[in-house]
Amino acid sequence: MKRKKWNIHRFLGIFYPNRKYKDRLFQRVFREKEDLLDLYNAMNQTEYTDASELKITTLEDAIYLSMKNDISFVISATLNLYEQQSTFNPNMPVRGLMYFARLYEAYINENKLDIYGRKLIKLPDPQYVIFYNGREEQPDMLELKLSDAFEGKEGIDYSLECKAKLLNINMEHNQRLLQKCKRLYDYSYFIATVNANLDQGIRLVEAIRKAMDICIEQGILEDILLKSKSEVFHMLLTEYDEKKHLKNTYNEGYESGQREGYEHGQQSGEYKKLISQTCKKLRKGYSVEEIAEFLEEDISVICKIVEAAKMYAPEYDIEKIFEQLWSDK
Repeated sequence: MKRKKWNIHRFLGIFYPNRKYKDRLFQRVFREKEDLLDLYNAMNQTEYTDASELKITTLEDAIYLSMKNDISFVISATLNLYEQQSTFNPNMPVRGLMYFARLYEAYINENKLDIYGRKLIKLPDPQYVIFYNGREEQPDMLELKLSDAFEGKEGIDYSLECKAKLLNINMEHNQRLLQKCKRLYDYSYFIATVNANLDQGIRLVEAIRKAMDICIEQGILEDILLKSKSEVFHMLLTEYDEKKHLKNTYNEGYESGQREGYEHGQQSGEYKKLISQTCKKLRKGYSVEEIAEFLEEDISVICKIVEAAKMYAPEYDIEKIFEQLWSDK
């Protein structure tokens, strides 16, 4: 099975679904203002209660959070950027720089600030926090800096800096923060339960479903899991498929030079067979996720086939679908 999947991925140059296809689970968990305010309070040792004062904007994988000044209390204007990561990425400050540039540009335009005038404009203070829950061991807190990416030529005084605070939110880390924010604790517990199932050798699809049942029974994320169980399942399936792809990319690239002898005909034959099996399931009304599970294939591969197959429904001409996919390579 592994060799088959490697061939198909290499044959078509398939990549995993874009993260913008659906919100990540972290964003779904903190979609409500009340939950995000609770996280904000836990992070900043504050006790604000008026969630209506929050302004939320989602930027790709990140959540931008600001709070208005109100007559009932005064809070220092802060531009908060929260992002969840399940794989360690030292380049997060570079992303942060690009995020903040867009956010400040929007802030300046929205508030009609004159950056060409003689008066100094005032901007909200930037705070960039990364909530890390990957399997690679990391400390409770780690500061990442944009300047670490610079060449480091002697005598240069850097004109730019962007700092990101990485917080490890796995269950055994940052216990005080997890205890202060139940939603964050529940999220961490749910992911830990999925991982524990995977460590027992349970397949991903069943590992997610079993974790959902366990958490619902224990009142963990119960409201989301009962109301949006299918949505959460699809989010996690995509996230874990994506993470698996990132993990395997290096090894696949390294091994590719040793596999050049694998014949094109055998690759195309395997892929046409997969296209045929997928189309048979489509005719019977199966969803993308159900097809991926039944065929034990990565959901990204099935998504790509289904998208191409739509052009040739309901006959589903296998050769034309194959040619379409090959032309998009």
